[in-house]
Amino acid sequence: MHWLLLLLAIGALAVALKTTSIGLMAVCLLAALVLVVLWALGLYSARVGSRSRDESSMIDPAELRRLREQAEARKLAASQSQSQPPTQ
Repeated sequence: MHWLLLLLAIGALAVALKTTSIGLMAVCLLAALVLVVLWALGLYSARVGSRSRDESSMIDPAELRRLREQAEARKLAASQSQSQPPTQ
């Protein structure tokens, strides 16, 4: 969509260069400026949006607490198994 704004800005600039009317030239130059700014904002928005993380893959606090408890239990079990002397 933002590329369409750039094409429209180029078209408005072409009309401004070809016209003989001062009023039409001013309107077309203003329209070209606005369209270029909108194009730049659209391009920026598309780039930022493509780099953002998916919010559905984030871990909620309850899941994070459960994972921490599991890691702590594994760590405790590993330390207990290392501290026990080997049986023969």
